Amino acid sequence: MIERPSLHLAAVGNGAIAALIDRNASIVWSCWPRIDGDPIFCALTDGDAPDSGFFSIELDEATETEQRYLRNTAIVRTVLRARSGASLQITDFAPRFRRYHRVFRPPMIVRRIEPLEGLCRIRVRCRPRMNYGESVAEPVPGSNHVRYATAFGAVRLTSDAPATYIAHEAGFILSRPITLILHADEALADSIPHVGREFQDYTEDYWLNWVRTLNVPFEWQEQVIRAAITLQLCAYEDTGGIVAALTTSIPESFGTSRNWDYRYCWIRDSFHTVQALNRVGATTTMERFIDYVTNVISLERKPALKPVYSITPEQVIDEFEASAFRGFRGHNPVRVGNAAHAQTQHDVYGSVILAASQMFFDERLPKKGDEALFRRLEPLGTSALGCALTPDAGIWEYRGRQRIHTHSAAMCWVACDRLARIAIKLGLHESAADWREAAKDLREIILSRAWNDKLGCFAGSLDGQDVDASVLLLHELGIVSAADPRFISTVDAVGHALLREGYLMRYASADDYGLPSAAFTVCTFWYVDALAAVGRADQARSLFEDLLAKVNHVGLLSEDLDPVTGELWGNFPQTYSMAGLIISAMRLSKGWEEAR
Repeated sequence: MIERPSLHLAAVGNGAIAALIDRNASIVWSCWPRIDGDPIFCALTDGDAPDSGFFSIELDEATETEQRYLRNTAIVRTVLRARSGASLQITDFAPRFRRYHRVFRPPMIVRRIEPLEGLCRIRVRCRPRMNYGESVAEPVPGSNHVRYATAFGAVRLTSDAPATYIAHEAGFILSRPITLILHADEALADSIPHVGREFQDYTEDYWLNWVRTLNVPFEWQEQVIRAAITLQLCAYEDTGGIVAALTTSIPESFGTSRNWDYRYCWIRDSFHTVQALNRVGATTTMERFIDYVTNVISLERKPALKPVYSITPEQVIDEFEASAFRGFRGHNPVRVGNAAHAQTQHDVYGSVILAASQMFFDERLPKKGDEALFRRLEPLGTSALGCALTPDAGIWEYRGRQRIHTHSAAMCWVACDRLARIAIKLGLHESAADWREAAKDLREIILSRAWNDKLGCFAGSLDGQDVDASVLLLHELGIVSAADPRFISTVDAVGHALLREGYLMRYASADDYGLPSAAFTVCTFWYVDALAAVGRADQARSLFEDLLAKVNHVGLLSEDLDPVTGELWGNFPQTYSMAGLIISAMRLSKGWEEAR
């Protein structure tokens, strides 16, 4: 049974593909053969009652469901119970483990179904669509598999259940455990149940060993671990690109056409993901991301960066509307690609250099940053210095206006400041002096022109009149101290202007699509961090714990939150939000010594 689309979803993945599974164990979203590919399971974005684009396992007369992650893994277990008392469990995962001295992460989803009590009669309905919903794949049964093919490609579902039952969606009695393996259209080389059991054991071991290396806070460990795993699911390991979310076109709020495709690598969002994972000690994502960015830089004829790229940097991501889809709960359009790639957003330079800076200071890394990497970064600093005081679309990607945004200018300052610090670390004293002087001059201009006496805060743009949540990051970036009276006043002004029922808006003025109504989840985390930084720890903890109560049933967050109902909206799971959770938890948690 496909439930009405919501964000009560669990995510599985392996660094190559991912899938979103609803509480009834139906896969309602999965792109193929990689996380930004054609959504062969697309029911999430096709109205309230989609008739295809899903992969469901249905128990006759099911009345109750229970869903959770296996502890410290990306493996999801769903229990279905029937009115008769019969029950079964479904275990879903994408294989990921080390094999032959490398990580094995194929485009594959494994579903293991086991009877628990009573006589379970089930029905498997696998209905993939291709070419962004235009083509429904027809099932063609083989001896131990069903092939789903269109002119746009094919996938194979291999199983030790009767292929005829699966192809015809016929009900049958679950008299023993069965395994369903969705994979590339080629033969599976081993016993189906053996592959299912072995891959699950290996995948569980992989995640347990990955988690045991994390540096977690004393408090909120389960939430931080879940957030860290979720961030890893958004990292495309093959190239090092990190998508902002796994979905497209989940609207920011009810009744709006504010819906975008987030299955791409925003330089800014990726920095926040890298920063959060670095905080918990998962530094390999940073190293791969720097490799990705190096490739991005090599594409550009001059030291200029776009705000967003495909996870294969050369691939075009022009925006268009997929007309075959009815949208999440009927919210149209459903978009593919993102026009933001053509925007000017100056903060990207600081984001790259911030992400790379740990490479020069972290002694744990097998390959540290060197002068060669510094010299590759320097032209980005030069670009940042040149554009810092010029208009751009800003962090919120306004499509109809440009201003000299305070956050963008501050991130350009960050580029210069961190280059100075890196040069000092490398003993490049002449370069250090040049970048330090450039940063000093730029900082004075930004802080002078951003401060607005009438508002009593740093405005969202230089010489501007707008209150913007992004200025809460100024102390995190180091351009102003949290003890500075101007920053303390800014925290008060932002809270007064932008808080709605305890959750923070990005801004409160009309934009290209009118007045926004949703709270932007990461902004509330930024507000939590700012409160803690100015010494209001009790208020920060209270707000943080209230926000934690809004995670979905398996601990995941989307981009936005309805401040009145508390319902999750926006693309899912959102890296910004999960990264914000980690950063705030690390800041607010009691120390481990307090456990003694």
